Amino acid sequence: MKNIHATTAAATLALLSACTSVSVWAETAKPGAYMIDPAHTTVMFTVSHLGTSNLVGRFNTIEGNLTLDPKANSKVEVSIDTASVDTNHEKRDVHLRGPDFFNSKQYPKMKFTSSKVHFSNGEPEKIEGKLSLHGKTHPVTLAVEPVGAGADPWGGYRAGYHATTVIKRSDYGMNFMPGGIGDDIKVSLEIEAIKQ
Repeated sequence: MKNIHATTAAATLALLSACTSVSVWAETAKPGAYMIDPAHTTVMFTVSHLGTSNLVGRFNTIEGNLTLDPKANSKVEVSIDTASVDTNHEKRDVHLRGPDFFNSKQYPKMKFTSSKVHFSNGEPEKIEGKLSLHGKTHPVTLAVEPVGAGADPWGGYRAGYHATTVIKRSDYGMNFMPGGIGDDIKVSLEIEAIKQ
């Protein structure tokens, strides 16, 4: 009987500990300036191929910063190296870096700059801004979901967000193989940022 009680008590303590750790990371992020942690941030895209499958790719080099405060001016700036495109197929990636697509030699960066950050319950839920890519700039709106926030094991403070949007590649002058490659590009960002 003692063993049963001991096991139950241990399980209860473990559950409480797990709940406590989850609540720490479920808190509303503290207002302030953050720098994107590129080692824990991912930018992915999905595009239709021949109408029979969806190709998924990513960019491996990203930097940026966030200033988040529901009571003050907030801004988001993100810069991505277009040559870091990675679809797990080297020949295709070389093509994507060329003139038919990103033309990375002439346009090495794509940049997003916010114009307005909308908040709900103290967290960003929508970010309006402009995306500059391939020599063209167009408005883009990101739908944002907070993932979590809290102190990290190294004495810092981090906040994470999931953001999505859809852009049209034709808006940015990427018209190679229309009909074979979809025009709508679904973009998904997993952002982890460190408070400065």
